[in-house]
Amino acid sequence: MIILQIALPVPLRRTFDYLPNGEFKTDLTPANRSELIGCRCEVPFGKGNGRKLVGIITDIKTEASLDISKLKHITRLIDQSPLVSTHFFDLCVWVSTYYQHALGEVFDTALPKKLRQGEQITLTPQILWSATTESRGLSDNALKNARTQKAALNHLLNRSLSLAELKDLGIKNTTLKELEKKNLAVKIEQNPKPTPPSVNPTPYSLSQEQSQALERFSLQGFNTWLLEGSTGSGKTEIYLQAIAQAISKGNQALVLIPEIGLSPQTIARFNARFNAEIVTLNSAMNDTERAESWLKAKLGIADIVIGTRSSIFTPMPRLGVIIIDEEHDLSFKQQDGLRYNARDLAIVRAQKLDIPVILGSATPTLETLHNARSGRFQHLKLTAKPKHQSETVIDLQDVCGKTLYQGLSQESLAELKHTLDQGQQALVFINRRGFAPALICHHCGWVAKCGNCDANMTVHHHPHHLRCHHCDHQKPLLRQCPSCFSPELTDIGTGTEKVEQLLQQQFPDHPVIRVDRDTTQKKNAFTQLLEPVYEGQPSLLIGTQMLVKGHHFPKLTLVVVVDADGGLLSGDFRGTERTAQILLQVAGRAGREELAGKVIIQTHHPDHPLLETLFQSGYSQFASELLEERQLTEMPPFSYLAIVRAESRNPQEAIQFLTSCRESLNHHSSATANVHLLGPLPAAMERKNQNYRFFVQIKSTNRPTLQALLCSAVPSFEKIPGNAKVRWSVDVDPQEMP
Repeated sequence: MIILQIALPVPLRRTFDYLPNGEFKTDLTPANRSELIGCRCEVPFGKGNGRKLVGIITDIKTEASLDISKLKHITRLIDQSPLVSTHFFDLCVWVSTYYQHALGEVFDTALPKKLRQGEQITLTPQILWSATTESRGLSDNALKNARTQKAALNHLLNRSLSLAELKDLGIKNTTLKELEKKNLAVKIEQNPKPTPPSVNPTPYSLSQEQSQALERFSLQGFNTWLLEGSTGSGKTEIYLQAIAQAISKGNQALVLIPEIGLSPQTIARFNARFNAEIVTLNSAMNDTERAESWLKAKLGIADIVIGTRSSIFTPMPRLGVIIIDEEHDLSFKQQDGLRYNARDLAIVRAQKLDIPVILGSATPTLETLHNARSGRFQHLKLTAKPKHQSETVIDLQDVCGKTLYQGLSQESLAELKHTLDQGQQALVFINRRGFAPALICHHCGWVAKCGNCDANMTVHHHPHHLRCHHCDHQKPLLRQCPSCFSPELTDIGTGTEKVEQLLQQQFPDHPVIRVDRDTTQKKNAFTQLLEPVYEGQPSLLIGTQMLVKGHHFPKLTLVVVVDADGGLLSGDFRGTERTAQILLQVAGRAGREELAGKVIIQTHHPDHPLLETLFQSGYSQFASELLEERQLTEMPPFSYLAIVRAESRNPQEAIQFLTSCRESLNHHSSATANVHLLGPLPAAMERKNQNYRFFVQIKSTNRPTLQALLCSAVPSFEKIPGNAKVRWSVDVDPQEMP
């Protein structure tokens, strides 16, 4: 008897038994059974046979866990050989176990959408133009009246050229068509093939610190390398050199970046250094593009893969090094569904493959820094800036009692004007999109609140409307108060749109470029917006966090931080760490070349200990003091956390479910002294999208103890009466408190 064990994309933390259909061989042996593990198949799921799901075969058994008469047959076998490698399969199983998530949903996250839908993916044939046999016998006087055709043919006589290469040479499609009509050129389609990559010479000599770091770095075996370097110290060059070593040995490299916006800049630098197949993977690509890049990586055609968080799952048969740029960035942690951390998963994947992983940052997380200082990670430091780079001046500007113009002081506006008059560029950083964070009635005090969340509606002017930034509920901008009918409605606070409006009025002769989620939704919008900046035009940038991550603007010399106080007052224990990272990252955008840089940080607390330590003693000292505080309070990295979240439109249902979860956790941890439970407690925003949200926090000073508790207790959560009435999840190693 053959029983197929299949992982399906459903939230149940188990696999399902099915019977094979007529496509299966009846003479399966232990040897060839393994050839089916990792194959996709389509199955009926639920009552009847109407709903079809695509799953992954995880095992082939001879005994069923249910009565054989109750088992259904699969609809079809999609793959004749495993879609994924053993390493990829084992990695997904590890993720499922560690993050307490259904294995079928892990596969669903790790695979491109087309594969999840049961489709087959193939590579788009590469189009080449080549000279025909007839063209090689032409006389020198041929095509004397068609100079562009003759020039194009001369190139084709040397070798076949791709469309991209022809475009770079300035050869138009009409010219090629004319040559084709004369039977002098022919268009050829062929499947992409791996070509031996090569490395271009380093355009400049390495600093002493860079040379020392590379001498220590090794591709031999597993190691986690923390590359800690201040902004502009040359971390990217270390990445490039490490990748050069890897591809010279015939290996592939995987580079993870935090933001889609970094892709064009990163790819341009990589293309300048490597004559290799470089592919990208990010959410801005369509399904076909993502599937093709994934397949090139899987087939070994791609030498370098550059992508965002989910790229950590990309199958690469010759993977030799993994690089995580800006490893501290919160975007590497998935905040819903499968709540994995791509940085941590990169370390696990590298360990399983016995290859090195590099974590790069100017402001490493306290967890990473603690691991480096305790010897678990290898620590490489780059402290010196390039000789041509000037020191950046930090100005902690006290704005208490001062008149602010849409959040900007008169002194800041004067500095912006001076910067533009010098032909340079400036960045105004405000981590709040929209026009204003609240709309209030001046007459009665009514505030526009979201009907779905415990949050105010944000005012937007492009176009005019109110929007909740938590559930995305939108409604027209009101003209009168719904409570007292007064027309005196006033927007309170400042967002990126309001700052943009002010600067356009103050500096009408210069480009004012707003970069936030609202302006970068369209494909390639990010690159197009920044064209004046890269061209060197005197201009003003207004941006949120997405603009401060790794971007290099040579003529940007001034940064103004509009509101530095919000992060200082955060209720999250990681709030001060994140505020310091953001401030240093945004400060690092100024003065990256020969021009001197200046950073103005507007604050009502210029004497705040965090700011004093950070800008007088540096991030290393600041991190040391914060680590001491974490150790006293037994918070990460000196303990390990997990959170069980639950939400429901009926708050009592969520509370009752979590109370039962806590009872189960207490039962399974009764013999363990170093596990502490907290909750059920309401989330900081208790109501979101019409659901009431609560959580239970689990803390332990021992990671294996926490994992053992979760593995034994979480399966029982699915058996709690009424669990189907609530939406619940487990978040291991949470990076944001509920």
